[in-house]
Amino acid sequence: MNWEKDNFTLQMIARFWHGRTKSSDAEQYRQYVKETGIRDLVDTPGNRGAQIWQKQESDITHIWVVSWWQDYESIKAFAGDDIAIARYYEEDKKHLLELEPYVLNCEAFDFKTPY
Repeated sequence: MNWEKDNFTLQMIARFWHGRTKSSDAEQYRQYVKETGIRDLVDTPGNRGAQIWQKQESDITHIWVVSWWQDYESIKAFAGDDIAIARYYEEDKKHLLELEPYVLNCEAFDFKTPY
């Protein structure tokens, strides 16, 4: 992490994974992701937290897993050497409409304005 005293900037890496499932399967799949991917993410050294974002569009539900990382090396401990490749679990193919091959990794800057 990198704190800059003048503008209170915290630098982390944000990792975004996206999948689509039938809305009728969304609750069950979200629980599965929590028990597998989220558990493994937060147990990896250098992980700073994870979230599941969800949006229903008629009979399809989009699910994003957003995880926060100290650095790229920490992500490699979870994802392997090519951190752009999505990591899947055995039951994912039963729930997801497709297995998207890539994730998005971005540097994140949090600006805090003093009041």
